[in-house]
Amino acid sequence: MKPGTFETLRVDEQVDYGYFLTDGEKRVLLHNNEVTEEIQVGDEIEVFFLVDSTDRLSATMKKPFITEGEYGWTDVVDVRDEYGAFINIGLAKDALVGKDNLPFLREVWPEPGDKLYCTLKVTNNGRFFVRLATEEIIKPLLKNADRELFNKEISGTVYRMIVAGSFIITDEGYKGFIHSTQRTREPRLGERVTGRVIDVKEDGTVNISLLPRKHEALSDDAEKIFAYMKERGGAMPYSDKSDAEDIKERFSLSKGAFKRAIGHLMKAGKVYQEGGWTYEKKEEDVPKG
Repeated sequence: MKPGTFETLRVDEQVDYGYFLTDGEKRVLLHNNEVTEEIQVGDEIEVFFLVDSTDRLSATMKKPFITEGEYGWTDVVDVRDEYGAFINIGLAKDALVGKDNLPFLREVWPEPGDKLYCTLKVTNNGRFFVRLATEEIIKPLLKNADRELFNKEISGTVYRMIVAGSFIITDEGYKGFIHSTQRTREPRLGERVTGRVIDVKEDGTVNISLLPRKHEALSDDAEKIFAYMKERGGAMPYSDKSDAEDIKERFSLSKGAFKRAIGHLMKAGKVYQEGGWTYEKKEEDVPKG
């Protein structure tokens, strides 16, 4: 009986708080909280071993999402600066990715809800840790991308980071690379991102850009106006009907430049005008279909 392994045992005795299981020589407790289906004395059941809160060996009928040597995608459920990231492995206790195995920069650590491709590592004293997949582990999962993907939108999860950029596995199983020049910020390890394929390489991998297409990017004037609106809670007493002098005084823009910027914001679905004011268009302003 070793933490992190499976074994088939016989139900030896039922008590108020659970069942004692035996292999014929040793006994181990299966707590009521760890029972997943009806059992009775004499049954043979498969269980997974772990260490409980009192450091005693115990059993569970729950199946972990990952085991030693078997990899899978698991959810990050908590992150603590002093420890690292805690991962949901399908058991009562989460497993830890130690901070020494996370990126050097704290701002690109995974956050709750992000996903990591990893395996379980069980220490000699029964503690559960998580080991992130290496490039060698990832490689067999990958497929070759087709040239038809060029300029198409694609989504995936960041699994590895280097100084030059970030590697992702796309939903389809392609390996993608996001160069540092093709993003406005560095995505987190485990973050799901969506971008545009800007190159399909001969080895079947793709280069991806997270930058907006040129016709989608806001102009500097539009960004300035939108930032001003944000500071005011999403509304401003200016519109394309406003006086040119008022616009010049507030934004240092001609009325023509102001109107072009407002038109850009409206076309992007970010603002609307009403009663001489301009308002940020929020989700609740969009009619439901």
